[in-house]
Amino acid sequence: MKLYDVKLLTVTCEILAQKYVNDILAKYGVTGHTTYDVRGKGEKGVRGEGLQDQKNVKIEVVLSKDKLEKIIEEITSTLFADLTMIFYVSDVQVVRIEKFL
Repeated sequence: MKLYDVKLLTVTCEILAQKYVNDILAKYGVTGHTTYDVRGKGEKGVRGEGLQDQKNVKIEVVLSKDKLEKIIEEITSTLFADLTMIFYVSDVQVVRIEKFL
């Protein structure tokens, strides 16, 4: 079995940012991602509890390095100033590379 190197982008953000992140992913041809409802505590206090518009989500997407760089650039230049979010990138391997190019 052959494994292919790709990137896993994980974005944790307030629920109000979810649509914008999804729009950016779609703009660069990302056809699938996984979203989770999450809770946590950070420098701005506890998040993810209470009212619906105060919830947090985690979005995970596996993609090529080329798409990743473009998506990170757009997220940081358009969303970071106004919306609470963090993201990180991991190296992962997949079997069906055609699903992620």
